[in-house]
Amino acid sequence: MSNSVPDEVKRNLDQLFNAFSTVAEGTYVYLCNMKYDYSRWSESAVTSFGLPSEYMFGAGAIWEEHIHPEDRENYHRSIDAIFSGQDDGHDMQYRARKPNGDYEVCTCRGVVICDQNGEPEYFGGAIRNHGVQGHIDTLVGLRNQYGFFEDLESYLVKKRSVRISVIGLSKFTEINEVYGYLFGNQVLQRFGRYLFEHIGNRGHVYRLDGTKFAVISVTLSTGELKAEYEKLRTYFRDGCEVDGRHIILDMSAGILSLDDFTVDVQTIYSCLNFAFGESKIRQQGDMVEFVNELNDDSQQRLEMLHAIRDSITRDCRGFCLYYQPVVNAVSGRLTGAESLIRWRDETYGMVMPDRFIPLLERDSLFPQLGRWILKKSLCDAKKVLSVCPDFVVNVNLSYTQLEKPDFPDMVLELLREVDYPPEHLCLEITERCRLLDLGQLLNIVARLRASGIRFALDDFGTGFSSIGVIKAIPLDTIKIDRSFVIHIEKNAQEQQLVEHFTAVAALFGAKVCVEGIETAGMRDILRHYRVHSFQGYYYGRPMDFGAFLFLARSQPVDAPAKAR
Repeated sequence: MSNSVPDEVKRNLDQLFNAFSTVAEGTYVYLCNMKYDYSRWSESAVTSFGLPSEYMFGAGAIWEEHIHPEDRENYHRSIDAIFSGQDDGHDMQYRARKPNGDYEVCTCRGVVICDQNGEPEYFGGAIRNHGVQGHIDTLVGLRNQYGFFEDLESYLVKKRSVRISVIGLSKFTEINEVYGYLFGNQVLQRFGRYLFEHIGNRGHVYRLDGTKFAVISVTLSTGELKAEYEKLRTYFRDGCEVDGRHIILDMSAGILSLDDFTVDVQTIYSCLNFAFGESKIRQQGDMVEFVNELNDDSQQRLEMLHAIRDSITRDCRGFCLYYQPVVNAVSGRLTGAESLIRWRDETYGMVMPDRFIPLLERDSLFPQLGRWILKKSLCDAKKVLSVCPDFVVNVNLSYTQLEKPDFPDMVLELLREVDYPPEHLCLEITERCRLLDLGQLLNIVARLRASGIRFALDDFGTGFSSIGVIKAIPLDTIKIDRSFVIHIEKNAQEQQLVEHFTAVAALFGAKVCVEGIETAGMRDILRHYRVHSFQGYYYGRPMDFGAFLFLARSQPVDAPAKAR
């Protein structure tokens, strides 16, 4: 077959293809000049299935390679019958492979179009991808989260640089509570339509979960997307009319430039969610860019997070726990330890949690890691109990773990599985739990405390809502952050602060643990206040479990523990 196609044939093919496309909305259109076996296919088909081009010679054979092996024979037989003149079309269903290896069920209908002499000239039709039909959000009419991931995957496969932003509406629950869910849906429709029109043909708009939307753009730079976002914020801050009501909307946004194609879509989405969370929590809604670099080496954060996510899927390979002693404030005797996660890798070395936990918190894999941390902590602590009968292990929680409805069941299930006494487990929550509904948090704490599990509030005093949390939630321990005692030997104000903090804790029936004890002088001053336990380098740095177990077995009763 010659690869030379006359220009007139190409023009006729394009004109007829455009006519087909007009009446075949929502499907992949294909049209083949049968004499030259020269075809044109929809750009969306090329993107979705990784075809070489919109224009192809021998498209039937190329497409056949994408069809599931079990369906390929029927397809081949049908195409042979059409090109040999035995059939004038086909109507069939098969599975077609996407670039990531997944298959989509497709229905293909095609007809042969004859020239004025009755000779077959064109074979054309439409392919309906039934998987794509489930990728449309029925409320706002935009591509949904599945469509977002599918399109993102195609950009990775094609190694095409794009800018991706996630935009979400804040305090939307108040709109639903005041005006009802039907009106809330109208607001989402209005916002989605405005965003779609605002971006125009410069990008693709998606509705993700809840009140979050996404934009993917090849043409707009990061700076241009930030400028467009500010226009969007200004418009909805000034208010818009929805069903006769004047509504003001606040929003938050994160943005990422995709130029690393070695990662997967879930890693990208985790980084976007991190940037979005920073915008919502710390930047009052300003668009936050995820910067794909590390401060202390040349490795990119996206690559590192991708490697960490891979470790989680491999039974948390590479993760380990370190333990920092907690001692009785009077005797200096070991009473517990805080369990601290680390990740070790040949490329990145030992990675501290502050470099990956904030990125992972909103990741779909995070509950799997959280479960591993808790189970490993319980298994290790059970060995310590044999030499320290009063030992309590403290395990840190992310607020995103507490959001999961099955969290209490998971904790109780692990306690039964490990056969660990619940009264020797203390779960630490941070003041970031202000992001949770306090009623939900209260129910979780009450249920688990009824089983004997203890709760501590970590980093007390570092957040504006700490007092509100201890008023609403029954706690066993309040941990005073090291920033409040680091100069306590010389600073009378810090001593007064500790006195007030311990008084507040006593008011609500909670014990006090002070973190960051580094000297004997700090210890001696703090013993004058109602402090029950200490934690800090003076009593031991975080250490691996082998070193910690040796410490627990050899520690004198009335002396501060030294890390070995």
